[in-house]
Amino acid sequence: MKKTYHLCLSSHDEVMFRSEYDLIRGFNALALACYETGSTLLAEAFLPSHFHCLVQTEDPLVLSAKVRYGYSRYFNFKYKRRGRLGEEKFFILEVDGFYHKLAATNYVLRQGLHHGVTPTPFAYPHSSSCSFFTKDLGKKTPAPQLGHSQQYKHLPKRVKLPDGWRMEESGLIFREDVLDVSQVESLYISPRNYLYHMNRIGDESGLLNEQSEEKSDSPLITAELIERGIPAFDLEKVLTGENNKYNPKKITDLELCEIIDGKYLTIYYPGKTLYEISVSERLNLSRILRSELWDNYHKTYFNYQMNRCFVI
Repeated sequence: MKKTYHLCLSSHDEVMFRSEYDLIRGFNALALACYETGSTLLAEAFLPSHFHCLVQTEDPLVLSAKVRYGYSRYFNFKYKRRGRLGEEKFFILEVDGFYHKLAATNYVLRQGLHHGVTPTPFAYPHSSSCSFFTKDLGKKTPAPQLGHSQQYKHLPKRVKLPDGWRMEESGLIFREDVLDVSQVESLYISPRNYLYHMNRIGDESGLLNEQSEEKSDSPLITAELIERGIPAFDLEKVLTGENNKYNPKKITDLELCEIIDGKYLTIYYPGKTLYEISVSERLNLSRILRSELWDNYHKTYFNYQMNRCFVI
């Protein structure tokens, strides 16, 4: 029997998704794992250091293993890396009850806002926040599709898209073909209510009260609980994002990784990935980059961010 779970895999000391395309392949790995296990995907969001998803499955451990295996094979081959990717275990939380599911879905879909990457959930492209009530919210034009003869480039070897699934020109499997859109929309009832939940600021007392009144064995869904799988989670930063203090000048992990991989490695270590150079060489490269960017960013956070992106 399928139950609803929140799954999260993080990589505290190492960026798991170093480019926009890595994030695309991450979603594709999740989509294919759901298909292989007969699981139902409700919501997801991928960030450079972790991802969240809300799924209905009979065995969350099997699903989690398939997602990690599928993406790790791609990542390790691309970057000439070895070993397990991400923390030792997924954070798995069973979610039961209408308002518990609503709260969990909210947190997953609002990840771009929570982590200060975008000013609204809808501006973050690597989540399913723009996949619901599309017609009512004016999102009528689907992305251009990729022909069947080109899809293999964005899938594991000897894997084909399931019947009825489409792929965007970017290589991303259409989210709407994977997600149970109607089930999620039934949680929000109307597009206006969906907008309300995506834009509500900070105060979750209403949802907490509604969860408390539900007959459910699940714990109350809060930001602290949902993000328990993230070792470096900082509630204060989430609240800062919630209160619309988004800083567009702050460099993101993704931008920093693309600078490292696309510029500095090309100049100083042409033909090599970050994992093919020694730790001392990474430290040297990080010093060069720090000297050029140091004056523009918050020092403490930037040091931590540099170490994570350089895998030091």
